[in-house]
Amino acid sequence: MKLLFIPFSVAGGLIAGFLGKKLFEQAWGMIDEEEPPEAEHRHVSLGKVLIAAALEGAIFRAVRAVVDHQSRRAFAALTGSWPGEEAPEPE
Repeated sequence: MKLLFIPFSVAGGLIAGFLGKKLFEQAWGMIDEEEPPEAEHRHVSLGKVLIAAALEGAIFRAVRAVVDHQSRRAFAALTGSWPGEEAPEPE
């Protein structure tokens, strides 16, 4: 069953990337009028680079988690089989 889930996962990754990028652009637009700084930009502060990277990472990770979980739910609804672990491992 896990092999059948691969197309769901790939499509979900593409959707998550697109949504994450759009959400980050909107969020950054509320912080600054300039484009988000990258580490390669010479004339930006380290703090601004760190804020942009942290925000971008958090948004992308959250969007990916939502899209991945929802695609697994859709797969399970279609096939009756959950493509992954049922619950987290106990510590």
